[in-house]
Amino acid sequence: MHTVFRVDDIKQTVSNSRLWEVQLTLTGDNDPQLATLTERIKGELYGSTGWHQLGHLMLKGGHLNQAEELYNELLKNTSSDTDKAEIYHMLGFLKNDQGQYKEAVSFYEKSLEIKRKTLSEDHSSLAPTYANIGAVYYNMGNYSKALEFYDKSLKIGEKSLPPNHPDLATSYNNIGEVYRNMGNYSKALEFYDKALKIDGKSLPPNHPDLATSYNNIGNVYNNMGNYSKALEFYDKALKINEKSLPPNHPDLATSYNNIGGAYDSMGNYSEALEFYDKSLKINEKALPPNHPNLASSYNNIGGVYNSIGNYSKALEFYDKSLKIREKALPPNHPDLATSYNNIGEVYTNMGNYSKALEFYDKSLKIREKSLPPNHPSLATSYNNIGLA
Repeated sequence: MHTVFRVDDIKQTVSNSRLWEVQLTLTGDNDPQLATLTERIKGELYGSTGWHQLGHLMLKGGHLNQAEELYNELLKNTSSDTDKAEIYHMLGFLKNDQGQYKEAVSFYEKSLEIKRKTLSEDHSSLAPTYANIGAVYYNMGNYSKALEFYDKSLKIGEKSLPPNHPDLATSYNNIGEVYRNMGNYSKALEFYDKALKIDGKSLPPNHPDLATSYNNIGNVYNNMGNYSKALEFYDKALKINEKSLPPNHPDLATSYNNIGGAYDSMGNYSEALEFYDKSLKINEKALPPNHPNLASSYNNIGGVYNSIGNYSKALEFYDKSLKIREKALPPNHPDLATSYNNIGEVYTNMGNYSKALEFYDKSLKIREKSLPPNHPSLATSYNNIGLA
């Protein structure tokens, strides 16, 4: 093993606030914590060769452009169907992270097409591809299609994996997230709880997947209006992410955004803006300019300005969000409906009711097509149109 140090402490120097002093301890091959970490990293990296694993490591670190260059180069230089299937799978993963959902599905389908030549429909190695296709459909707002693929993956996992395997926890988390977005909060909590029980047993205490579970449960409590409970889980997630991830990682932006959302809902707008701004700064550095997560950041900041009565500033941020969503998302995506609804609310607050109705109507048309009939967002649309 190469030289590896443990970071014991980091503190600013007294003489110069721009300098930081880092105290390190040299580890060795006989260090049990290092051995555990090494085995964990090996187990989590996807890829049959060192180059493929390097690409996956780049993805996990948020270095999407470098990973794409590597995978395209590997694709050019292989004639093996097995290698091609693996590379197509990882390019699908990458395109999903970049917010290019149609391209992501296309790469995953190419991977499946090769694998299905030699494997049965329920072969264990197909489960990750089914799950990832489910994730893309989830991001596109097609929740029934997302559940279909997540369920395929889960059925394979329940047959082929031990009951406390982390991949099963991932499946439960994914399905819980779909139910949350469909407004079925009790079902969402049921699946999130299954995931958390597995993660608590099978993962180290500072593992990012544990943070994901805490974030997801926090989201349900936030949706249910239990903001103190939401903050409790968001704080657990943030503590893990700050220890385990680089400072500009998108998952850290998610943690800051979630905490901002809870403060926003509680009416603590200065705290909300502080956390939303932290999230936005990371997203602007880490993501392409038309990524949906950037749209969410702009949308959330617009919401705070709307709440404090700064309507011109609210429209400025809502418009930034809408422009990205119109480019990046399918025309019936629920997030587009949210953008139209939010702009309608600003015009209502400004007393421009004809303009408000125009945007409320756009929002309602999407929600009636994309959401179940008892979804809370539909009630919001009907209520807003009634008030305008």
